[in-house]
Amino acid sequence: MRLLMLGDIFGRPGRDAIIKQIPEIRKNLCLDFVVANAENATQGRGIILKQARALIRAGVDCLTLGDHAFDQRELVNGINSEPRLLRPINFAQSAPGNGFGVFTDAKGRKVLVISALGRVFMQPTFSDPFFAVGNVLKKYPLGTAVAASILDFHAEATSEKSAMGDYCDGLVSLVAGSHTHIPTSDHRTLGKGTAFISDLGMCGNYDSIIGMHKDEPVNRFVTGMRKDKFIPATGEATICGVIVETDDKLGIATSIKPFRSGGILSQSHG
Repeated sequence: MRLLMLGDIFGRPGRDAIIKQIPEIRKNLCLDFVVANAENATQGRGIILKQARALIRAGVDCLTLGDHAFDQRELVNGINSEPRLLRPINFAQSAPGNGFGVFTDAKGRKVLVISALGRVFMQPTFSDPFFAVGNVLKKYPLGTAVAASILDFHAEATSEKSAMGDYCDGLVSLVAGSHTHIPTSDHRTLGKGTAFISDLGMCGNYDSIIGMHKDEPVNRFVTGMRKDKFIPATGEATICGVIVETDDKLGIATSIKPFRSGGILSQSHG
């Protein structure tokens, strides 16, 4: 199975790039399943249902969220109407929506997707992601109940992301970190067959400060004071993520490669 996992979609540039490019990307790369983090898709803070559904119609099979999951208030009441939109599994049990889902690709194969939040350097502190993820993996063993499984671990600390990778090694096809918006170069296959990367990067304009127009972030670092609001950067986006191929019988990864399309990073990536 060929899987594409994309990093945090940031604002209109990220949404527009994916909606425009994903049909051709799916066709050219013969992709079976596409997941994207939509944590920052609406003005850099959460996502509204209209935009989530536009991304899904374009060809994204499942959208994951993170600590900004419910920044757009309409999602509190609306998320249950869209099963392909996943909030983190270790939110409070009373939170609406689901933290994981089992989906079917065009060939009838089952794909498990889990969204989880880290706790190190994250505010507020959420419940134990290792316990929550472990419980789901017991119910949906790789290679029997599902043909492939993907974990989006939305976390700040690379150490916590690495620990989650080792915790899930051999139990999922891919553990992909998100949240920091900077693509890392540590993509690899772990000892028991799980593909791993510390951070997918973002799908947004990299002529920015992690997606925001540069002026106000620079001002706050220099002066320590707030002068204006953060404004999402405009301009051409780079789509960032990884392509993973899995073993048809076992579900473990046979390869992982970085994926970049459009914008500044794809030019420098070659």
